[in-house]
Amino acid sequence: MGFTNEAIEYELQHAAKLNNRNRGYLAEMAFMRKASAMGFGVSKPWADCECYDFVLRAGSAFWRVQVKSVRAKSVRRPHYRVTTVGRLQRPYTADQIDFLAAYIFPEDTWYIFPVSVVENRAALYLRPKSKRSHFEQYREEWKLMERAVTEPAAVSATAGS
Repeated sequence: MGFTNEAIEYELQHAAKLNNRNRGYLAEMAFMRKASAMGFGVSKPWADCECYDFVLRAGSAFWRVQVKSVRAKSVRRPHYRVTTVGRLQRPYTADQIDFLAAYIFPEDTWYIFPVSVVENRAALYLRPKSKRSHFEQYREEWKLMERAVTEPAAVSATAGS
């Protein structure tokens, strides 16, 4: 179900010309495609009044996921800056979301962050494929949402021993 490198490059060039709102919608569509292809159930809230963009089903668990995207690096910086705040410019909390998925358009790369990583930060600075990056462990780490389903069961199974 992959695309050719030429097709991806063509799409990314045109995405760079979109305004922030339309690029956000494009990132959400990319999220739906990727998550669905990975076997997750994906639901979108009816209105734009929730703090999360999607509800993801992984087995019997449901996760609230906020999607963010970035189109380019700052000219003077070696990293991509992904904001991790909501409408009121406050960082997301565990009461609002479970995961934040960050899409880096030029790299065609996803970062999957548990809310514990983002809840006290206004932004994350990402350097894909850099060994110095503090957040590289979250690049394309879709399995975090699968593991989160099995961890509580594993804890309760050992608690009775």
